[in-house]
Amino acid sequence: MEEKASGILMHISSLPCEYGIGDLGPQAYKFADFLKQAKQKRWQVLPINQIDPKGNYSPYNCLSAFVGNTLLISPELLVEEGLLTRKDVKDKPAFPKTKVDYRRVISYKKKLIDTAYERFKSRAAQKQYQKFCSDNNSWLEDYALFMAIRRKYRYSLWSTWESKLRDRKADALRAVKITLADSINKEKFQQYIFFRQWFGLKNYCNKRGIKLIGDIPIYVSYESADVWAHPEFFKLTKTKRPRFIAGVPPDFFSRRGQLWGNPVYDWQALKQANYRWWIQRIDHNLAMFDIVRIDHFRGFVGYWQVPVGYKNASKGKWAAGPKEDFFEKVFGRFPLSAFIVEDLGRITSDVRALIEKFQLTTTKVLLFAFGKNSATSPHNPRNYVKNSIVYTGTHDNNTIRGWFDNEADGGQKRRLLDYIGHKVPAGQVHWEFIKLAMGSVSNTVIIQMQDVLGLGRQARMNRPSTVKNNWRWRLRQAHRGRLAQRQIKAAVCERLAKMTECYGRG
Repeated sequence: MEEKASGILMHISSLPCEYGIGDLGPQAYKFADFLKQAKQKRWQVLPINQIDPKGNYSPYNCLSAFVGNTLLISPELLVEEGLLTRKDVKDKPAFPKTKVDYRRVISYKKKLIDTAYERFKSRAAQKQYQKFCSDNNSWLEDYALFMAIRRKYRYSLWSTWESKLRDRKADALRAVKITLADSINKEKFQQYIFFRQWFGLKNYCNKRGIKLIGDIPIYVSYESADVWAHPEFFKLTKTKRPRFIAGVPPDFFSRRGQLWGNPVYDWQALKQANYRWWIQRIDHNLAMFDIVRIDHFRGFVGYWQVPVGYKNASKGKWAAGPKEDFFEKVFGRFPLSAFIVEDLGRITSDVRALIEKFQLTTTKVLLFAFGKNSATSPHNPRNYVKNSIVYTGTHDNNTIRGWFDNEADGGQKRRLLDYIGHKVPAGQVHWEFIKLAMGSVSNTVIIQMQDVLGLGRQARMNRPSTVKNNWRWRLRQAHRGRLAQRQIKAAVCERLAKMTECYGRG
């Protein structure tokens, strides 16, 4: 990453929208216009894979590593296509203004998708749809079949299905493809619509000089099409249940560690298969995004696995990951410049050696810079290197204002103010953080949208080690469909643009 640039971290679901959740419709295009006006060259989003409607709604716990989140489909664009009418979308529930009510959104959008699908079936010409299904058959067929069977079994764990379906016996799959044909086709239709809308937005951004940064979660949900279709690549029992689940040991975020619940990989089996599933996954993501962030990078060197049955992650053990062998395959096929590695947490010498060997773009977080070891912290701007990406904070952190008002102790505040060199009102501390990031040597700066607006802790996106009330924050829909809530004023956009230009990132 030689070009100096800056951008915004803003998930699609957080965009303002009258349909209860941000989507790929007009407001996404208006946000891209805002980025252009503010001289931002990057738009980073969280994973856009399908979340589990019966789960905790985390985008890092997806039902497939390949599919798109159908809740992000825009009803307005479906109206433009003639798959919905204005009457279909007129009667909406009373959605919260600044939060996502997932249950209400899921129920409402299911009805819209069902209506759109019925209209789609009546259309004679479906060549683009057939081409989409053919081009993506390697993952789409398994996913659509998995979801159709899952509904048939009322969303019970796939390991409890009839053994012939659980174990993917050929005769059972052939039979169920016939009986569930319409349900399968509906799943394919939803993905077809999602990707049409996604690539429409991506092309719009790229034409305006904005590159999209995506996020590849290291793990998938046990309740996913990937684990059902490729059980040999995960550490499972003979009855296809997890032997171990993923997490991290006790750390900054949790004294008892984090128990994520995802099944862990059988890296030896993946190696024997020449890592084909992972290579396909990365290839798919690099078609969707210009740059991808590899989540939990240290897990590819050594990962924390916890035997099933423990209530927290403290009883886990480290297991060896694929290390250089995997990344030599990856970087032999894909350009290094397309990757960012999330190297936060307990970073050991072998992880650092791997980063140095491949000269990978690493991650810095300004909110971590002012602890007791501030002078030597890798997150302190004085210690940055060019080949890095600095965040004011990530989706797992409090907002800057929330941190300063509610979390930072006296020592952290003192070290921050000593570093800045002057006193700063609490209401302006977010701009001081943005200035520090912009003025650093890091090639790329990413600012959470909440931090651009100076929002407090109520705007936090996620609290690690908890499952309630996460992933819900969004901007308020403004009067007459303008971009967002009152905070996005011309003055904010102008100030960000001037600062970006001043530090040579525009």
